[in-house]
Amino acid sequence: MARKDVFGSVMGAGAAAAEVRDVANYAVRGASRSIMQSFEELSKSSVVDLDPALIDSSFVSDRIDDADDEFLELLAAIRERGQDSPVLVRPHPSAPGRYQTVFGHRRLKVARHLGRPVRAVVKNMDDKDHVIAQGQENAARADLSFIERTLFAERILKAGHSPETVKLALALDDTTFSKMRSVTSHVPEGIILAVGAAKGIGRDRWWQLAKLMERHENGLRAADYVKRADFSSLQSDIRFTRLFDFLSSVPNRARAPAKSQDRAWTPGDKSVRAKITDTGKIFTLALKSKDASTFGAFIADRLDELFVAFRESEQAKKTGD
Repeated sequence: MARKDVFGSVMGAGAAAAEVRDVANYAVRGASRSIMQSFEELSKSSVVDLDPALIDSSFVSDRIDDADDEFLELLAAIRERGQDSPVLVRPHPSAPGRYQTVFGHRRLKVARHLGRPVRAVVKNMDDKDHVIAQGQENAARADLSFIERTLFAERILKAGHSPETVKLALALDDTTFSKMRSVTSHVPEGIILAVGAAKGIGRDRWWQLAKLMERHENGLRAADYVKRADFSSLQSDIRFTRLFDFLSSVPNRARAPAKSQDRAWTPGDKSVRAKITDTGKIFTLALKSKDASTFGAFIADRLDELFVAFRESEQAKKTGD
């Protein structure tokens, strides 16, 4: 499987040549230079075989899921020819005798799946160096989607690290970092996880979804929508598109019935009773008593005359104003 590998020189001369090609395409400038120098140092380190059962995941996850074609391709490749590229681990900061993965989680998962030791380089590093190394290794390969990198950035921040550390780890410019923050500020992690990695959905589309989610009612609509039974069965990019289109549509709202105004009328001799109902759009005149029919017919026969009088009255009001 073709994949960028900033750590490939530990494999030998052929891998070292591949690493040179990869690094030539990777922006090494400013603070990023130091982490690349660290990779160069690691390439000279000893590779050891470790029991996968002794290795825990990173304290900051950088993937939404592993159930994809790329993982299956990696599994087949390692089963056939072995693990070429080692993972990077550090001694576990709080569990003596154990290790914590810095990068290479899928290779570690493959080793567990195949029941084999995992080839690894062990390096002491603090939490900040850990997330920077993990992020820079991610930045040197193209298989993490925008939303996976965004969620990774948010988790680094929640772990107590600064925005500067996040931008260094993921090689982010200020615009991209700002849009990432907008996405995670308005799209809850539960919604993101329900959508999935969405490999084909880029920065601007997620930012547009975040703008839709700024409306409180859309947040509630989205939470209900992703729980639909047929939603999880869709491919991740399609899940995003369906959710986006759903939130972009105007929901059908049942209009509240207009408040009616009721009043009654009766002449001095009480011969007719009239009930008048006015809703603003519907005006109803209901007559009761023995003279109701004849009086109603009298009014109906004069509707043209009454309407002309009404128009003249309305015009007189406007002229008077």
